[in-house]
Amino acid sequence: MQYLLLISADEELAAARMREGAFASFDAWFTDLERRGVLRAHVGLHPSETATTVRLRDGEVLLTDGPFAEGREQVGGLALVDCADLDEAVAIAAAHPAAAIGQVEVRPVRTR
Repeated sequence: MQYLLLISADEELAAARMREGAFASFDAWFTDLERRGVLRAHVGLHPSETATTVRLRDGEVLLTDGPFAEGREQVGGLALVDCADLDEAVAIAAAHPAAAIGQVEVRPVRTR
């Protein structure tokens, strides 16, 4: 079954961790999932300040600069994994480096 991992954390904290050399832990996570054949996709996002939020109200398109959610923690990326079950998806999410400073939401993907 496929699961989407929504990866989020405090953007300033995440940026600081990356400057401190957290790339190695991300590389290890990717390498492990690729070796196991469970990673289907992974993308990182530009900072939330680059977002455009779109709403449709009474037939009018409303645009807002920045993210929809106002808060310190923002979605920074996503991964699509193909796992035997939820337990495996949770283990993969727990091993993601961002889980130590933010959170990884695990959601099953609808097939139809």
